[in-house]
Amino acid sequence: MTIKKNVLIASVATAGIAMAGAASAQDMYKSGVGGLYAGANYTFMNADFDGIGDADAGTLSGKVGVMATEYFGLEARAGFGVDDDTVRGVDVKLDNFFGGYATFNMVNESPITPYGVLGFTRIEAEAGNAKDDDSDFSYGAGVNFAFAPNLSANLEYMRYYDDNDVTVDGLGIGMQVNF
Repeated sequence: MTIKKNVLIASVATAGIAMAGAASAQDMYKSGVGGLYAGANYTFMNADFDGIGDADAGTLSGKVGVMATEYFGLEARAGFGVDDDTVRGVDVKLDNFFGGYATFNMVNESPITPYGVLGFTRIEAEAGNAKDDDSDFSYGAGVNFAFAPNLSANLEYMRYYDDNDVTVDGLGIGMQVNF
């Protein structure tokens, strides 16, 4: 009888701990600390190719992330070119990019939240027959504008890539949904 009683008590205790953990996990996925988010951006890219000049291109990108604290988040982004340019008769394309980033948010009581971004981006670009696909340190700053508890718009500037002969900057606008 004692063994059955101990097994019953252990089972009830385990179920209680599991339910408490599930409640904590459920709270973690709400907006705010621990909140997951996803978004999409259109970015007006400027690619400066040494020897060729500046090219203006457009990209569409998606992002997913999590707010580890109310001030710090981690996210992944990936995008592709949708609008190419021609400079001095040379076709310029930003084929695709992807990267991982940390966000540093200046939380306040207003619906406007400024933030900074640091990370790494891998970018693939073409100018005529020349191709460049490499990774580089990326940084930027932006502002989120909350419209509803789970919906916001953003405006941001990013220096995605700066290597010997290629520099890629972007001014992006987009929407973000918090889960």
